[in-house]
Formats: sequence, structure tokens, C-alpha cells
Amino acid sequence: MSTEKEIKRVTTKTLALMKKKGVKISSLTAYDYMTAKILDEAGIDVILVGDSLANVFQGNDTTLPVTMDEMIYHTKAVAKGISRAMLVVDLPFMSYQLSIDEGFRNAGRIMKETSAGAVKLEGGIRVADTIKKITDAGIPVMGHIGLTPQSIYQFGSYRERGKTEEEAEEIFRDAKAVEEAGAFSIVLEKIPASLAKKITSELKIPTIGIGAGVHCDGQILVSPDMLGLYVDFRPRFVRHYAELNKEISEAVKKYIEDVKETKFPSKEESY
Repeated sequence: MSTEKEIKRVTTKTLALMKKKGVKISSLTAYDYMTAKILDEAGIDVILVGDSLANVFQGNDTTLPVTMDEMIYHTKAVAKGISRAMLVVDLPFMSYQLSIDEGFRNAGRIMKETSAGAVKLEGGIRVADTIKKITDAGIPVMGHIGLTPQSIYQFGSYRERGKTEEEAEEIFRDAKAVEEAGAFSIVLEKIPASLAKKITSELKIPTIGIGAGVHCDGQILVSPDMLGLYVDFRPRFVRHYAELNKEISEAVKKYIEDVKETKFPSKEESY
């Protein structure tokens, strides 16, 4: 791998090679064609159609309400904007928790009905058999451990996971189980950087961090968060690379002013 821009299409093999060579993996979420196209052309490695669309797109308090049909709808739109990045899709709440076969069927549905390159699901040991069933059928799976938003009501808060020795050991076992089940990579969310570093060094598959420190093989953020569009929720691991909420608001106010004062449209903008 010489330069990242020379990669024609990011695949599971690409990500494995990036880990081996120490090249960090960049990941962001997208829920629509235009955003996906911008991210892809900028050179992002992985685009996730996350169930976070329930929050930032639909306005829900949790990720639980989003459905399989909605995930597929958004993925179809996102896929049209991608030519280079790997496209990963979240399996939404209750699409794989009911049974192994249900998870297998829904993973297959996403792959069949969209242009996705992989699916992602939350959990460690408890979903290892589901991951194995899916990967045995040739469907790439990205794992997700640590803070798992679909289990928010079980934990009762979005607090950091793995702070106690017992919980850290449990997360480490989850990571190993996900790898052994056949996952090609794993998201580590909101765990101590020291724990993420240990997991990253022990696993052969790439780790993608979100609130898990700099030692992961890559990082992921929710795009509306890092772009400063969604400002109602800002955990400390989110860095605003832009303040689009403010910029868009100012643009809309200027438009309203121009319309009210008949400054828009001008003679040149009229037929």
C-alpha cells in the first residue's frame, strides 16, 4: 500500500493491510446521497449507515426506533454516492437479538437489497454465534463492544464502560469472542484508552475507536456531530471540525431578510 488515494475500493482486505502497515483507518457516518458523495470524494475509508440516524435524522432520543426498512432505504441512497469507501450498515435493534437465524436473515436482506459491503452489530460473547453464522455465509461483519447504544435501557446511561477491572476483563473477552467468531473489524466505544490499546495490540483484526483513545487502528464519528450540525448532544470525544449549524442558520436568516426586503431574486436571477 503506497498511498491511500491509490486505493480504488476499500475492502476488508484493505483494512487488514492498513492495520498491518500501521495506516490509520478513517470512518464517518452518512445517511443520504449528498453527504456520502462528499465523504467519499474527500477520501474517507469507511462509511457507516449507522442506526444513529434514529437520533440525528429522525429526532429520537435513542437508536431503538429505527427499522430494517428504514436502514435499507438510507443505505440505498448512501450507496449511490460511494465509489471508493467501504460501506457498512448497522443491523438495527431487534433485527438480530431474537434469534441467530433472524440475525442471519436480516444481514442477508441488507446485502441482497443494498450495495453494502458489510453489516455491523452490537455485543460480544452473547452475539458470537450470530456473527459466526453470518460470516460463515460470506457476509462480512463489523463488531461493536464497550458502550452499546442499543442496550441503553439495560445500562441506564451512556457512561464510559470498562472502568472497573471486572468490566474491563469482560470487554476484553467480548473482543476476543468477536474476532474468533469471524468479524473483520470491531468498534470500541467509550472505553478507557488503556483498555483499547490492549485490545488493539491483542487482536489481529482492526479496531475502530469512538471515545476510546488514539491507539485504535482507526476512528469513527457521527458526521452531524463532527460537522457541528447536531449540537444538542456533545460528548467529550466529539471534536467539531466545522460549525455548520451556525453557518446554515446565518445563511437562512440572510435569505429570509433578502426575501422580505425584495432583494432576492435580483434582475439577473429572474427570467
